[in-house]
Amino acid sequence: MCKPVPISEVFNQPDTDRDVCIRGWVYRTRSSGSIVFSIIRDASGIIQVTVKKGLLPEADFDAAVTASIESSVMVVGKIAEDKRAPGGFEIRASKFKLIGPADPFPITEYQSEELLLDKRHLWIRSREQNAIMKIKATALEGAREWLKENDFVEVTPPIFTTNACEGGVTLFKLDYFGREAYLSQSAQMYLEALIFSLERVWSLTPSFRAEKSRTPRHLTEYWHLELEEAWVENDENMRIQEDLVTAMVEKVLRKRRAELELLKRDIEPLKAVSPPFKRMKYSEVISLLRSKGFDIAYGCDLGAPEERAVTANEYVPIFITNYPKECKAFYMKEDPEDPKTYKCADLLAPEGYGEIIGGSERETDINKLIERLDALSIPRENYEWYLDLRRFGSVPHSGFGLGVERVVRWICGVEHIREVTPFPRTVARIYP
Repeated sequence: MCKPVPISEVFNQPDTDRDVCIRGWVYRTRSSGSIVFSIIRDASGIIQVTVKKGLLPEADFDAAVTASIESSVMVVGKIAEDKRAPGGFEIRASKFKLIGPADPFPITEYQSEELLLDKRHLWIRSREQNAIMKIKATALEGAREWLKENDFVEVTPPIFTTNACEGGVTLFKLDYFGREAYLSQSAQMYLEALIFSLERVWSLTPSFRAEKSRTPRHLTEYWHLELEEAWVENDENMRIQEDLVTAMVEKVLRKRRAELELLKRDIEPLKAVSPPFKRMKYSEVISLLRSKGFDIAYGCDLGAPEERAVTANEYVPIFITNYPKECKAFYMKEDPEDPKTYKCADLLAPEGYGEIIGGSERETDINKLIERLDALSIPRENYEWYLDLRRFGSVPHSGFGLGVERVVRWICGVEHIREVTPFPRTVARIYP
């Protein structure tokens, strides 16, 4: 057989009567006696293959008849124009080899979400999952390009830790050779240590949150893109966030229009994403929510319904700044102009998708950090190394964490966050 080419290349160079070789898996198939119509998929797309009895060896025709859905095959044939075929072209087979036969495929049309999750190892073959995974990879590609252009250095912080960065309630505890340790909630504190050498750093790591939240935006294990920047205060930190997110969206729009179209994503809202993003103070948001009928008091954190109400009619992300101290973590910088609040911001995706980034300027006053640890009854010994960062040449610095799956969920326009990770981990699911 000739050298196989990606299916997408057939459409990029659709010279009729040209012999091509493809390989992939049977996506759909039907036969009518002397002819088989087989839709073949590979990583790059799908194409119709027409197999006519008498135009290829008998064994090859029999292979096409018996090749059920998800059988792996290799095909040689000529490209031909056919307006009825997906994409307007097909391959008229002269050779059809069955490589790996398939049992009856357990996923059919209109399956329950539970079955699709139980069979996730098979469902990730779907065209929708193929599109989402490509969009996710491209969004990260856009982030990496922007980070390189802006002199950020990638680093590799640990996953095992003795520190609670985002509160002890949501930690996954484990026995680390007889010592108590946790799976990381965030790389932030380790990134703070690294800025004193590299100044602008970033990492992409899994993070773990033992939150018993059953919402469309929560996972217990997710990918966390985190940045930390020396000599940066909160306003500049927000500018970095909006530039990074814009770069990710623009990269997907340039490279993944076909995948967005397959997902039926309206791209007009995505095209509107550009800096500067709207900014609202937390106090303004509380007033807005009360005017919309929400019974919410100052000092309450914003949940999914509240964030949806604020962003449902927006097309560009919104920063919510100056959260009260009781809502946020101990390491944030107090705002001298509003001492009840921190110099922090959550970035909410538009169209009701909610928080995608949490960030802040970091507290540099060691005495304030010690006071907060004591007030929260947090043992100081596990944080002595973190306090050392303030003892030896501290500088103004800021950082943030971006939830990759949350950003991709918004870009793709899908309902549930479990759809944007290959093997979702939630309160109810750890299989497969």
